[in-house]
Amino acid sequence: MLIKLLREGLGRIIAGISFMTQGNAMKRTEEEQALVNKAGEDLSLYQFQSCPFCVKVRRQIHKLNVPVELRDAKNNEQFRNELAENGGRIKVPCLRIQKDDDVQWMYESNDINAYLQQRFG
Repeated sequence: MLIKLLREGLGRIIAGISFMTQGNAMKRTEEEQALVNKAGEDLSLYQFQSCPFCVKVRRQIHKLNVPVELRDAKNNEQFRNELAENGGRIKVPCLRIQKDDDVQWMYESNDINAYLQQRFG
């Protein structure tokens, strides 16, 4: 119990510091940003608010100025169940990528950040 509280507290501190130091988002022309916004509609990030690896991915999303739906898999039972049933496990961060009828579930913060950088950087 104590370790869980400590982990949660440290995670919140990391998330707070990250928010305060995240810097500016990438600037694009209106047309370019419209295309990114459209592509972002097909992305959802299953995450925990105070998870350091999720913070890392949220920083990349902010930096690249990509509107990705954030889904709290810790406090929202529906999102938690979606992650378990469709992604295969309750592990965050997990990026859900929809391309037409095909859905890909990407785990690991480094893989997600590399994908986002390659696609939107």
